[in-house]
Amino acid sequence: MTGVDQAAEFISAARAAVADDAVATEAVDRCAQRLSEPVRIALAGSLKAGKSTLLNALVGQDIAPTDATECTRVVTWYRRGQVASVSARTVDGRSMSIPVTRTAGRLGFDFGALTADDVDHLDVEWPSRALHTRTIVDTPGTASLSTELSASTLSLLTPDDGQSGVDAVVYLMRSLSATDTDMLRRIAASIGGGSGPLGVIGVVSRADELGAGRMDAMISAEQIAGRFATELSRTGLCQAVVPVAGLVALGARTMREAEFRTLMELAAVAPADLESALLSVDRFQRPDLLPHIDAAARRALAERFGVFGIRLGVTLIRFGVTTSTQLASEMMTRSGLAELSDVIDIQFGQRADQLKAHSVLVTLDHVLSHNGSPAATDVRASVRQALADVHGFRELRLLNTIRAGGLPLTEDQTDELSHLIGGHGVDPASRLRLHPDASPPEIRAAAVDAAQSWRTQGRHPLLPAEASDACATAVRSAEGVVAQIDAYADHL
Repeated sequence: MTGVDQAAEFISAARAAVADDAVATEAVDRCAQRLSEPVRIALAGSLKAGKSTLLNALVGQDIAPTDATECTRVVTWYRRGQVASVSARTVDGRSMSIPVTRTAGRLGFDFGALTADDVDHLDVEWPSRALHTRTIVDTPGTASLSTELSASTLSLLTPDDGQSGVDAVVYLMRSLSATDTDMLRRIAASIGGGSGPLGVIGVVSRADELGAGRMDAMISAEQIAGRFATELSRTGLCQAVVPVAGLVALGARTMREAEFRTLMELAAVAPADLESALLSVDRFQRPDLLPHIDAAARRALAERFGVFGIRLGVTLIRFGVTTSTQLASEMMTRSGLAELSDVIDIQFGQRADQLKAHSVLVTLDHVLSHNGSPAATDVRASVRQALADVHGFRELRLLNTIRAGGLPLTEDQTDELSHLIGGHGVDPASRLRLHPDASPPEIRAAAVDAAQSWRTQGRHPLLPAEASDACATAVRSAEGVVAQIDAYADHL
């Protein structure tokens, strides 16, 4: 039985148990709706962390305003729709249509007479393939100058009743401050339902700025991300930490031919002259420098890619890139977006059902705890047992422990275990480190061997308890692959 199937059964049982409680019934119905929706992923972090830019880069379209206007001060839900539309849900319960505007090429939402204080949240529907399997929630910065803005983010991610409005979080940070650590701890407790984080990824954002736009900026950012990951691993607050240059990533995903041609022209400039012009963004835009290259084109390029992005694009062209498609692909990889997208897919996308089921179970636990009927008490006991026992949840928590370095296993054992419990993909071949085209008999044989191997390791009399529990989880993961392959063979 999948996590979604089990959660659906609990929803039915809970609905029957609270049938005489209108408020509880409504909450249970919302759980059913949530189970049928895409996984909800929030972008969170401090003020000016680059959340809207990263959202646009992940989606591959300019759908989130990045200027500091009223719309960036409101929690905004981005969902897939047939046509582009924006509506505001006001604090007094009204729903109002918000026009989409373009000013000097920049996207905006026209609030009219409304202010951020009047709006509870925005709903944005957009025809994007990236939003087909996920709903992305852009949040105002935490620890911002406005207590109200921080409160709107906190009420979504870390509500007092423990029922988080999202299933997973991508947390952006430019440094690892005490505020960030405290916020991550609160998010982890809320998302994990009090039993550790199930879906939290850290991002060192605006990573190119850490190296002042130099070509080695991303190397510096990777080192910083490594330090952040080491510090966070002590508490297991994040499943991964990835450095991303959001501006470069967005520019690469939406690169225009005119921009590629300008970069080609810049690549033909003498290196010393170009470096002199790139000492700052303002200097690069001066009309008296590089006069043979259009100043307006340079200004647009600096706004879209930044100094690091321009340096990166020019360097790649000088090393042999000849098409805009090839350049965009190379720049996206070097921006860190490709790695982040892979991590999000493995941790969130491939485990969407588990994450949604977990969110639903946490909510049902809360709803049932406020109903004193014997039936509600019985259902709640089963829900709490499922929260503790569901194997997919155990895999996710064990991945956190592995990343925190909390298992007394060898490096080879840890690597094998990480693969087997889905740390590099949940398909059978990825779990067993086999070729993607491996046949079902090959997969089954490898899974049986893995189950036997980890069962033997788990029986060692001197093995610490935490390592023995990890071995038991590995055995169940391998047995799950065998069951999956056997079920597949039965349907042939």
